[in-house]
Amino acid sequence: MAEITRKRQGEMIRTVFEILLGQPEGLPAREVLAKAEDRLGLTEFEASDYPNRPGVRRWEKTVRFATTGPVKAGWLVKERGRWILTPEGQAAYERFTDPERLMVESDRLYRQWRRDTPLDATTTAEPSDEAVEAVGLLEEAREDAWGEITAYLAAMNPYDLQHLVAALLKAMGYYVIWEAPPGPDQGIDVIAQADPLGAKGPRIKVQVKRRPDQPVTVEELRAFLALLGEGEVGVFVSTGGFSKPADALGRQQERRRVTLIDIGQLFDLWVTHYERIAEPDRSLLPLKPVHFLALET
Repeated sequence: MAEITRKRQGEMIRTVFEILLGQPEGLPAREVLAKAEDRLGLTEFEASDYPNRPGVRRWEKTVRFATTGPVKAGWLVKERGRWILTPEGQAAYERFTDPERLMVESDRLYRQWRRDTPLDATTTAEPSDEAVEAVGLLEEAREDAWGEITAYLAAMNPYDLQHLVAALLKAMGYYVIWEAPPGPDQGIDVIAQADPLGAKGPRIKVQVKRRPDQPVTVEELRAFLALLGEGEVGVFVSTGGFSKPADALGRQQERRRVTLIDIGQLFDLWVTHYERIAEPDRSLLPLKPVHFLALET
């Protein structure tokens, strides 16, 4: 990457940070890359394709690689295809207005991170085309996979999603004693308990909402809480997430215990307990691991 100077990498980082300022929820990575291209413009080298990969531009891979240091520095979070600027990243953006100085500080914190990790490897000052491309391809593959998973869950029949949650609870060691039959929504979709007789631990009541583009409102969460009896635990699963007031209400509960699970948390639990999920139920969200060459960056 000799054609990309440290100053140019610093310009890429500052531009990414500038785009993410005032976006507490972050933005999709591909949107950030497109905006950065518009603001910075591309050099001939950045706009060129990799010699061994016709049609694959250097630009996107180069920016993804350049932002590896800021991620390790705690300035930038890359999560499920979204890039989020942290308060530390905003402070770095305001402090280091010179792109090259920003890059120097990013490198320093990156080297510190490497020293603090079990892998005591060193990096080269000039990473190869192969290393830059590999980092970018891996990020893109993760983003594409997550996009496919969210689309799959968004299109799932609501009762299949309800059964998926029940199957997950069974894999986690709970006993599912009831699933709501098709019909009008009564507010409770699954009931589970810690043992077959319900003698130990609280009863768990679950509501499942499959609304990809509509978060659960605080009114909906209050209605669910009203269905919880003394000592019962509530689990609210929503593929569309939760509004900020609903999330705040869930965290403030003391008398009624409730756990809010969004699509990302649901997927993480499914992956964690996948091997214990009954074989027929795995078909609800079948997964297969794909192995990549893990080039340390």
